[in-house]
Amino acid sequence: MLDLARDLVATEKETPPAVDEDRGRAALTELFQEVRNPQTPVVVERVVDDIDQIVRVVRFPGWQQTSAGEREVKKALRGALFKYKLHSDKELFEKAYGYIKQYY
Repeated sequence: MLDLARDLVATEKETPPAVDEDRGRAALTELFQEVRNPQTPVVVERVVDDIDQIVRVVRFPGWQQTSAGEREVKKALRGALFKYKLHSDKELFEKAYGYIKQYY
């Protein structure tokens, strides 16, 4: 078991960050596909692209462990959601932020 755990940790360290970010884009796309309805005729790809681009600009290594980093990413996410009039959905914001925190 211990050898297996070491192998897993070594493999995770070798995985390039871009792979995690790609999974983050996929997770965000799936989230926005789920919440899309006739009242929100938003093109999911545009929303995800905007969020992805904004987060890549404002984040920095270790941002998840700092108040300033979390604040900047949340502010950027709110701005992207506001652009598509999705800012009032708190559950959507929290889920999207969770994916961003995990994958970016």
